[in-house]
Amino acid sequence: MTDKGDSEFPNRLESDLADLCKRHGFDRYMLTAFPRADKSGFRDNIVHSNWPTGLVNAYSLSDAFRSSKLIAMLKRKVVPVLLPGSCFWQDENGRDVADLGKEFARFGYANVLACSLHDAHMNIYVLALSSDAVDPTQPDMASLYFEAVEILDRASGDSLLQAGPREKLTAREIECLRWSAAGKSSEEIAIILSISSHTVISYLKSAMRKLEAVNRMQAVARAYRYRLL
Repeated sequence: MTDKGDSEFPNRLESDLADLCKRHGFDRYMLTAFPRADKSGFRDNIVHSNWPTGLVNAYSLSDAFRSSKLIAMLKRKVVPVLLPGSCFWQDENGRDVADLGKEFARFGYANVLACSLHDAHMNIYVLALSSDAVDPTQPDMASLYFEAVEILDRASGDSLLQAGPREKLTAREIECLRWSAAGKSSEEIAIILSISSHTVISYLKSAMRKLEAVNRMQAVARAYRYRLL
């Protein structure tokens, strides 16, 4: 069973990842966006995986993804790393974030080859391939990494993914967000821009809606990610 997130990557990516696994002797794969402060859950970040649905559900509910050893290691490494399966449910100090060891063991996750990847839009992803038997050499890891980069590059070029919000922000909305990011209140922004505070609030609310943010802080974070600020 394949679990998919909200990504608009084409179906070709799914088959390419499955072929990558098969060529290198792995059983399971998962490609996710790198967790961020405004989007840290496992299910929210899945692009493609062939993990069993029950395991995806259990892992998503545990909220172990963002604080796992897997993510901690990939924050420090730019090359592929070999990790034990416990990297999914333990933190970098080896403490269980969630009691999922038996659940993972049922499906063959003893060895994990993981790496971070980025596409042409500078979106960062996590690729993790799992198996009970595979023990790749360094040349094998280098080859797999390059193949993974090619797969993501092709999918990124073919996809309809947007490097920005679905609805374009106006110059005034961006201006208000920029001053909000600088720590200015609505009243202070109004004085700077020579408009009313009511108008500032209106611009910020519109920007939040377009960025699908629940508050100003999240809107600013997403605007930075989309390189609007």
